Amino acid sequence: MKYDFKNIEEKWQKRWDEAGAFRAEDFSDKPKYYNLVEFPYPSGHGMHVGHIKAYSGLEVVSRKRRMQGYNVLFPIGFDAYGLPTENTAIKDNLHPRVVTDRNIEKFTSQLKRVGFSFDWSRVVDTTEENYYRWTQWIFLKMFEKGLVFRDTALVNYCPSCKVVLSNEDSQGGKCDICKSDIVQKSKTVWYLRITEYADKLLEGLDRVDYLPNVKQQQVNWIGKSTGAFVNFKLKEIEESLRIYTTRPDTLFGVTFMVIAPEHPIIEANRDRIANMDALDAYREECAKKTEFERTQLVKDKTGVCIDGLTAINPVSGKEIPIYISDYVMMGYGTGAIMAVPAHDERDWAFAKKFGIDIIEVIKGGDIEKAAYAGDGEMVNSAFLNGYTNKKDSIARMLEHLEAEGIGERGVQYKMKDWAFNRQRYWGEPIPIVHCPCCGIVPVPYEELPLRLPEVKNFEPGEGGESPLAKIDAYVNCKCPKCGKDAKRETDTMPQWAGSSWYFLRYIDPHNDQAFADPEKLKYWMPIDWYNGGMEHVTRHMIYSRFWHKFLYDLGVVPCDEPYAKRTAQGLILGPDGEKMSKSKGNVVDPNDVVDLYGADVLRTYVLFMGDYGSAAPWNESSMKGCKRFLERIADLFDMAKGEGVTPKLETAFHKTVKKVSLDIEDLKFNTAIASMMALINEIYEVGSLTRDEMKTLVRLICPFAPHLAEELWEMLGGEGLCSLAAWPEWDENKTVDSTVEVAVQINGKVRGTVSLPLNCPKDDAIALAKADPKIAAAIEGKTVVKEISVPNKIINIVVK
Repeated sequence: MKYDFKNIEEKWQKRWDEAGAFRAEDFSDKPKYYNLVEFPYPSGHGMHVGHIKAYSGLEVVSRKRRMQGYNVLFPIGFDAYGLPTENTAIKDNLHPRVVTDRNIEKFTSQLKRVGFSFDWSRVVDTTEENYYRWTQWIFLKMFEKGLVFRDTALVNYCPSCKVVLSNEDSQGGKCDICKSDIVQKSKTVWYLRITEYADKLLEGLDRVDYLPNVKQQQVNWIGKSTGAFVNFKLKEIEESLRIYTTRPDTLFGVTFMVIAPEHPIIEANRDRIANMDALDAYREECAKKTEFERTQLVKDKTGVCIDGLTAINPVSGKEIPIYISDYVMMGYGTGAIMAVPAHDERDWAFAKKFGIDIIEVIKGGDIEKAAYAGDGEMVNSAFLNGYTNKKDSIARMLEHLEAEGIGERGVQYKMKDWAFNRQRYWGEPIPIVHCPCCGIVPVPYEELPLRLPEVKNFEPGEGGESPLAKIDAYVNCKCPKCGKDAKRETDTMPQWAGSSWYFLRYIDPHNDQAFADPEKLKYWMPIDWYNGGMEHVTRHMIYSRFWHKFLYDLGVVPCDEPYAKRTAQGLILGPDGEKMSKSKGNVVDPNDVVDLYGADVLRTYVLFMGDYGSAAPWNESSMKGCKRFLERIADLFDMAKGEGVTPKLETAFHKTVKKVSLDIEDLKFNTAIASMMALINEIYEVGSLTRDEMKTLVRLICPFAPHLAEELWEMLGGEGLCSLAAWPEWDENKTVDSTVEVAVQINGKVRGTVSLPLNCPKDDAIALAKADPKIAAAIEGKTVVKEISVPNKIINIVVK
């Protein structure tokens, strides 16, 4: 059969659509299987081949599951709010709605062209009112339960995007959207108390099947630590500075303290502090720095000693100076730290610069040269002297702190509460009203969705003000509680809001009474398998797990963890081995590949190019190899004759069915495809195969190259769609070769090989070896001294 992909692919995509072949059925008697991929952000650039790889993994699993008799939910949607769309709209002088719809149409066309088996009847778009109504509903439920609060804080602000960013969205001091440097700005911010769920987020990891590095990244992001809160009294006033430490055993080595330049104790004691001018000047400099700049380990140590406030070490009773320094942040911990220069690198450098005492409390290093961070015997520590076990030292110090009332055990988290607002137009409106009489008032549920107003000018305001603030008709409203004049909240939600629950809406996307029917949620949840990029295993996954656990606590979802399993794919690099980017000119457009080679070749290649979880460069010659592979399968049709099995191929077929079946489950797609390539080589060597064997091969290739598989299945007289035919099974007994190649040695040197029946008896094996012409010639005229046979491995004949 000639492999005519241009006609075949369009034909079968239409057939699948007409048959509703990939529609999931609620409450089916079949076992359910819910596969989820990260829905795309529909940018104006369209999809790239990285999207194809990202979706192809669970595409193959989904197709296999349907063939195994499962009721499969494999949905797709669009995470369409966000700054890139709004920036494009401003640049092109179009409304973001127009840009979004145009981009979604483009993405949809590309996805369908590649032949993905998504259930297109369940598509969601986070920007549609019937979707974000429920995003707002969840927000209000969190507000009701005290998980939403407002605070004034120094925030990460992008002057280019004119928007406040969370710590997660401004890592490395750069805006996650435009890569510009961020600055610190004092602003009123909405927060979600994700820290309330820190322990639940950690505990849940024990009950899910995530890749080890996915789990570890989440553990590190949450950053739970156990230690102690300790109170350092101040000499001059009846107040204390409270610190948190994971090493209370080193308290006797504390020789100074450092507090954040923004610490409120400074303003409260302005009249008492003799060097306020120096402090103010330093604080002004700090305000110009980003959090990233302030917390860098490798930088000059700066600070100012406070003249007028002195701390007292709570265990030694010694007076110690208090400094302000930029590396201590008010938003982290208590805004104050104790410093143990003998055993902390940063504290040591600070002490050396400012001439502060360094007291060794753990033996093992030379504190004149560097801080010692290892373990050792406790010294200069009163009741801890002689202790050599860190755990015991900490436990003893905790007893002392609690007995003396100067501290207690405590827990801290690296993860901070989630900054949950943006000063842009294209986002979900925050459903809150500010009333001068009633304060912060939620919009009533029956008034949801609170719609974005239709506007022509949606450019961001100067100084971080939302463009919505300029629309009087939107801002001015009546208080839902007292009916008096009030003002709407003008910030919008971050892009992460819509993606924090989208997997639930897929279950019941057209419901206008609830975000999803409870019975449908019970049927489909949890998600059996979620695959996505490693870049989303912290922010998106932690945010969505937080929202889901909150909904579970509300009693509106049936399980506390949304994702039973989470895997990840690696990047597709450009042909030059670098990460694909428009600026480098190394981006590969999937449309170009489909035009030239067809969708099945593209699908097969992205899974054959290397380990699925690793990055791999695009390689045109390997692409051509995949094209040849599919052409060889097509050509087999003319060779297929008769029914039943070909004895010389029976073992090879059972081995291949087993290999492909198991490799798909382990995401080892490249070796699954390689095993089919090897099988085809064997078929061509034998020179024939039956139509039944051809049907088996066609069903094996179907998840990878479904268009070709459907065409061959139809030509072979297969019943219905190949995509819904039964997945091939293997007989374990038939995966073992009936014969084995055994090396034959004469006096320890290999002289040839013989093909023997598996587990051939010793006498028969040696007789067959001697009958081989090469071996017979080698021992002719010689006396056989000894005959050795290791079953299925080697024969050695000793002669003289």
